[in-house]
Amino acid sequence: MRYGIRLHDTAPGTLRERLSFAKAQGFTCAHIALSKLLPGFKMTDAPALLTPALSASVRDDFASQGMDCALLGCYLQLARPAGEDLERVLSIYRAHLRFAAETGISLVGTETPANGLTFADPLPASEEAYQLFLSSLKKVLPWAEEYGVYLGVEPVFCDIIATPARAERLLEDAHSDALRIILDGVNLLSNEAGLNPDPVIGDAIRRLGDRVSLLHMKDYRLEEGAFRPVSIACGTGRMHYDRLLAFAKQRDLPMTLEDTTPANAAAAREFLVAAAASL
Repeated sequence: MRYGIRLHDTAPGTLRERLSFAKAQGFTCAHIALSKLLPGFKMTDAPALLTPALSASVRDDFASQGMDCALLGCYLQLARPAGEDLERVLSIYRAHLRFAAETGISLVGTETPANGLTFADPLPASEEAYQLFLSSLKKVLPWAEEYGVYLGVEPVFCDIIATPARAERLLEDAHSDALRIILDGVNLLSNEAGLNPDPVIGDAIRRLGDRVSLLHMKDYRLEEGAFRPVSIACGTGRMHYDRLLAFAKQRDLPMTLEDTTPANAAAAREFLVAAAASL
């Protein structure tokens, strides 16, 4: 089984140094968000910054540690009205998809935040918000197909794509094999669902399983009065991992850990390894 980490959760350093830190803690792949890793990298300037030279450098850094890049993050809001702002964001997505292809990364990841949008219907359940996101997505997916990479959408409770059912609908409406799902069990939970996460996770695997390309792994705790669980490192909360680990093993899916620190990342990975061994 393949365990990875968000590289910006490792000890500070250059990209190669961070990869070395991750390898030393037993990880074999990583999730990268360049704006959180490279000094001076601004997402607004991504089309100009994602050069062939940077691609070669990133590729060489991963190769030097014998590690794979499981995900290139591009978590910008796609649900925007037509106009210059949307065109700018679309250009950033296109640049990331091209860069991923040049670097040998198969998956570019995004979410569907509803913040900053104003509609007549409540968000994130708004049909208008869904259609706005779908319209932009259909502009991006042909580029993913052209470059031979996948675009992964991560469903998140309170986002536009908030439930397994809506993610399943998105896969049907998009009509593209280039669209995949990043499955994060904790991100699907409300505070109420956090009392028993198994039905939500089971529903997600049943509806989305064939199109899942990556698992994000973390834990959570519940706080009274909160709307959503608080995310923490694996093995430090109340998350149930049996279904997710069995699913990952069955599909040979990479898993990248989130919400770790340099001090607890190795323990979080070892917790999952032990839990998987007991299945």
